[in-house]
Amino acid sequence: MNRILAGLKELAAHRFNLQKGKADEAVIIAAIKENVDFTGANLFALIFAIFIASIGLNVNSTAVIIGAMLISPIMGPVMGIGLGIGIHDLDLVKKGAKNLLVATVIGILTSAVYFLISPLHNAQSELLARTSPSTWDVFIAFFGGSAGMVAASRKEKNNVIPGVAIATALMPPLCTAGFGLATGNWLYFLGAIYLYFINSVFISIATYVMARYLKMHHQHLGDEQIRKKADRYIIVIVVITIIPSILMAYRIVQKSIFETAARKFVNEQFNYSDTQVVSESYQYMGKGKSIEVLLIGRELSKNAIDSLNKSLPKYKLEGVQLIVRQGLNAKHQIDLSQIKASILEDVFNKMPKIDSIKTNASAINMSDTTIFAELKILYPSIRKFGISSIATRDIKTALTDTQKIAMISLNEQMRKPDLVKLSKWLKIRYQCPSLKVVTEPPFRLQKEDH
Repeated sequence: MNRILAGLKELAAHRFNLQKGKADEAVIIAAIKENVDFTGANLFALIFAIFIASIGLNVNSTAVIIGAMLISPIMGPVMGIGLGIGIHDLDLVKKGAKNLLVATVIGILTSAVYFLISPLHNAQSELLARTSPSTWDVFIAFFGGSAGMVAASRKEKNNVIPGVAIATALMPPLCTAGFGLATGNWLYFLGAIYLYFINSVFISIATYVMARYLKMHHQHLGDEQIRKKADRYIIVIVVITIIPSILMAYRIVQKSIFETAARKFVNEQFNYSDTQVVSESYQYMGKGKSIEVLLIGRELSKNAIDSLNKSLPKYKLEGVQLIVRQGLNAKHQIDLSQIKASILEDVFNKMPKIDSIKTNASAINMSDTTIFAELKILYPSIRKFGISSIATRDIKTALTDTQKIAMISLNEQMRKPDLVKLSKWLKIRYQCPSLKVVTEPPFRLQKEDH
């Protein structure tokens, strides 16, 4: 048994040995110190990365945001703080903290200036994703920082550092904080700053842990009390940082469980032949949880609503308030686009599947005039509509084909769900599964109501 344990220990020591391929300590420290300062090229790279990240968040472009993360040098002072703590270099810690503070202030102010002058002020999904940090962000920052320190300690450099920059994402939350400042939305500002703080702290802690694991030599502080005091500060900062994120993660999980159960309840219980659910929304505010449904068609009786309330415990929705809006009570809540979407969904469910429809033009038994009339009723935002077939030719194979295209001019923006349903409806009406829908001007996604 002892021989087996010794063998496993030897195998683990061989597999997890970071001393092999490790660069000279002086080289590692010099490389990290070089990236701590924000002067010259580093400062310009920081400012450019801030503008690129702000634009990416503004137009909701993931690719642009990733590019900004790769350009940003802000990982330098963060790793400098962690390394300084790990090797007891207080001067490096102070220098890293000072430069991180400078970078943070520059980042927030620069992005705030951009968002103040930008004509786009809607909070897109990429921006909203940086306003609600959780425990998972702690793990991402810690493991990302660990990978970054391992990569920095190697003689031969690899592609780990760019991956760490993308995974830990210091730049986007910093620019999101600038958006919150520019728009006066303090919840966005505080959420983004907290995410930025989480990433910075745990990248530093990961760098500190890996410096210890790599057995890098400590500088002599001269006073053991200073070292113990520094260790206590680290523990306090970790606790202060991680506790709110754990609470947020718990809330996110509970909210997800609630919404899943609520969605199942609505789908299974509101199954009436003469009553249609137009929309549903779920509110999760701690103990104040509610399900609100908007109905059209025959009104449900009080007994039916009472029966629905009694069914809530079956879905583990005890204490949840069920709000049913119907008839005159629903009048002020009605959204015509939601009604149109529901009607179209019923039409699609009752019509043959696209796979069973022949694309032969002779199979079309409905005139364009009828389709135009229906479009006018279902989609008043459509100004012009036209359909045509064009010949296409594959450049590589020289094969020719015919593509049917529907051109639509809009008076106002169309929501993505409506555009998708419109496209499906036209494919069925024209019996052409390959029909392409082109809008003019290009539609812009509107934020969905919840």
